[in-house]
Amino acid sequence: MSSTALSQTRMAQAIVRPVVNPWVIAMTVTLATFMEVLDGTIANVALPHMAGSLGSTPNEATWVLTSYLVSSAIVLPMSGWLSDVIGRKRFYMACVLMFTVSSMLCGLSTSLPMLIICRILQGAGGGGLQPTEQAILADTFTPEQRNMGFAVYGMAILVAPTIGPTFGGWLTDNYSWHWIFFINIPIGIVSLLLTQRVIQDPPHVIERRSRLKEQVDYLGISIIIIGVGFLQFALDKGQEMDWLSSTTIRIALFVGIGSLVLLAWREWTVGNPIINLKLLKKRNFAASMLFNFVLGTVLSGSSILIPQFLQVQLGYTAERAGWALSPGGLAIALLMPVAGWAASRFDPRRVIAFGFLITSVTLFNMARIYSTIDFQTIVWWRVIQVVGIPFIFIPISTLAYVGMSAKDNNQISGMTNFIRNIGSALGVSYLVTFLARRQQIGREALVSHLAKGNVFFNRYWMGLTHGANDPHTRMRAFAQLQALVEGQATTLAYVNAFFLMGLVIAFLVPLPFLLKRPTKQEMEASANLH
Repeated sequence: MSSTALSQTRMAQAIVRPVVNPWVIAMTVTLATFMEVLDGTIANVALPHMAGSLGSTPNEATWVLTSYLVSSAIVLPMSGWLSDVIGRKRFYMACVLMFTVSSMLCGLSTSLPMLIICRILQGAGGGGLQPTEQAILADTFTPEQRNMGFAVYGMAILVAPTIGPTFGGWLTDNYSWHWIFFINIPIGIVSLLLTQRVIQDPPHVIERRSRLKEQVDYLGISIIIIGVGFLQFALDKGQEMDWLSSTTIRIALFVGIGSLVLLAWREWTVGNPIINLKLLKKRNFAASMLFNFVLGTVLSGSSILIPQFLQVQLGYTAERAGWALSPGGLAIALLMPVAGWAASRFDPRRVIAFGFLITSVTLFNMARIYSTIDFQTIVWWRVIQVVGIPFIFIPISTLAYVGMSAKDNNQISGMTNFIRNIGSALGVSYLVTFLARRQQIGREALVSHLAKGNVFFNRYWMGLTHGANDPHTRMRAFAQLQALVEGQATTLAYVNAFFLMGLVIAFLVPLPFLLKRPTKQEMEASANLH
């Protein structure tokens, strides 16, 4: 090797090696991601306060959530390509800056249209944070250390949603809804300062940026904006507008799905794709995408079902319902390092299968939920229910990068986060619809037994009316009976929803063994690429 080539090799190695401790880098990038994921759920509990202070109806105020979700979903699939084009560090800092400034503007909003516009900007900034952090961690840690690095990342995206409603409710009740946005400002400033000092782009990102900066696929960008935007809108508003009975939802689904099919063809055939779908030829990466989709569905589904049940059925406030979820977030945080250690020591396929098995069993346990369940019981059931999640999240995140080139890290992180986001949106939309339908079915089934020929009903009716036959007593009895039927039908709907989720996860238990176990040579090759 010539002295010039040797010198270039040493320079590249010097650039690859982090100039600071990898854990400092991990904590730096996790700070902003935690802030973004927290903000995705923190606004939910403040919607009634926003509607009241801005002079809008509750239905109009839901656009505060929808606008953020749509904007974030559009940026997610493009984040890998944008990191390659403008540089990962620049893109990450731009996202943090946009998220921080738009958070300040959200807090200063004096009308609903202004707040919605600011939330669109906030979502555009927040959408790029999760995948960019994951790519940075993949390049910062060696393959042997990557499981533990992703454990830190997992704490941000899995724990933050569980404490968001609690923290948001506390801020709103004790201060005002404006503070759920103002709280982001100091965190964003600290994140920017730390990122500037400790983060740097590796050589493969620098090289790819110089090669791609003149190649912009404007048609692909346009299709992503249209397809993802319309699909996210349909999923978010589908149940509210009664799905296919609404012309708006039919058009949104047609345009969204049609655009995504066109996007798949475009990205498969174009020379410089925004989303490199050909990475799916790698079996482990394709399986990781599937498991991330399921993870998004299960995590978001269970996180929605439990607080919704507590508020609708038991009359909990949003803050108290959030407290019921918070210990589960603490359990995830404590188990993340354990899952990272297990994924490093054992066959990752077995670790994933174990995670699916535990999650399935605990979801079946949640199907035992009842209308008079006490706070302590639901807290413990939730803690048990999340035990398997870290054992799924960390190994599938790590396997996605094994055997892949370092230049694809931005694409891998963008695609896995996007599919998890889509899984979350689909899961929540389906479960909301499923609950509504099962509640109707349960109500009809229960009412069918309320007949004079049913001796048990006659005894219960006599107990309600105390044998009296005057109109006022009968009206009160009918009201009590209706409340009982509604409550039981609602509980049965939630029981069915948890059982369905447990059944779906149970079918996934053997699937990890279809993956190819990473060989020592593949791990070494991956290490050499980094």
